Amino acid sequence: MLDPKYIRENPEAVKKSLTDRNDDPSLLDKFLDLDEKRKSIIKEVEDLKCRKNESSRKIGELIKEKKDASGAKEEVKVLNGKIGALDEDLKAIETDYYDALDRIPNTPHESVPVGRTEADNKLVKEEGTIPAFSFKPKDHIELGNINALFDFERGAKITGSAFPLYVGQGAKLERALINFMLDVHIKEHGYREMFPPFVVNRKSMRGTGQIPKLEEDMYKIYEEDYFLIPTAEVPVTNFHADDVLDEEDLPAYYTAYSACFRREAGSYGKDTKGLIRVHQFNKVEMVKFTAPDASLDELEKLLADAEDILKRLGLPYRVLILNTSDISFAAHKCYDIELWAPGSNRWLEVSSCSTFSDFQARRANIKYQPKDKTKKQAYVHTLNGSGVALPRLVIALLEIYQNKDGSVNVPAPLQPYFGSDLIKPEG
Repeated sequence: MLDPKYIRENPEAVKKSLTDRNDDPSLLDKFLDLDEKRKSIIKEVEDLKCRKNESSRKIGELIKEKKDASGAKEEVKVLNGKIGALDEDLKAIETDYYDALDRIPNTPHESVPVGRTEADNKLVKEEGTIPAFSFKPKDHIELGNINALFDFERGAKITGSAFPLYVGQGAKLERALINFMLDVHIKEHGYREMFPPFVVNRKSMRGTGQIPKLEEDMYKIYEEDYFLIPTAEVPVTNFHADDVLDEEDLPAYYTAYSACFRREAGSYGKDTKGLIRVHQFNKVEMVKFTAPDASLDELEKLLADAEDILKRLGLPYRVLILNTSDISFAAHKCYDIELWAPGSNRWLEVSSCSTFSDFQARRANIKYQPKDKTKKQAYVHTLNGSGVALPRLVIALLEIYQNKDGSVNVPAPLQPYFGSDLIKPEG
């Protein structure tokens, strides 16, 4: 969340942020109104408590002097009633106050382009060579059918639509990619591995900014008020919730594989074929905790770590900086990486790399102690990026490395994990 003091002192900047994000500026007005009411009640309660303390002191003096204290006692009783009523009012207002604060998104960094649609995202660079085929390239669905990699019908039978079932070499390819990416991030990029729970509580979801704003997109377990994770970002970031880290230990890097679950509410009927848009998918995530002055540099390193995976696999990709209306609710600045999928004839997002400034850290209460112990504790900056998400990586890999007969070459770095240099029909 944003610092309430910052919002009070910079309302025009916050309103511009909401406008640039194509969000509702009335969110600011609602918060400021509740903020004034809250401050007014707090001041009134403090004044009443001062009067109560004075009356209580007076009672003591009257009793000591063996005088009638009934009037002062009655005044204390009346004041207690007023304070109790105001405390109830404050409790109700603070529920709305914190909800309003939770719904104001992060302010974009000054380098983020202002825009209204995804068409306003800015191309940063393109890497790799898009292959030319001597035949019409097949899409991943046809390649999957030829090589028996997926069974979408049985996945739908087991659960429902958009819950893919990987079989045979398809399952093996998922496992190979996960292990390959984890090994690169751990052994070469310096990340510490985690294997987190795939279910988290409400506090954790709020800590990273998924709720309340995006609650309808999440899968919920109502009995315990738990959520299936939309990304490993949630449990890994909350690993340090309520912690105070030493500046000497920053930056701290973590990576984790997880299954991810997203309802994608409001997207039904869009990109529903194959693996392009699914409700459950696998992903390797990278999470960083940094000092504030290092977060933008660490974002560039995070992006480079995600790119390195794609370079090793020899996949053509491009990097975009997202505009103000396309970055996520909690993001301060974000890059997207998209892979070219020739059979689908389109660019597909495979990673988002973001810095959240201290927005998540405030919500999750993650601080650090500066090396100079005379300085006050401050909030860390958090970052995360997909390193990378598998469904669209699999799509691009199959379609880029396909042969005319429908077999698929396996990139050399992946072969030790997959155990073969070729995906072809089994048997």
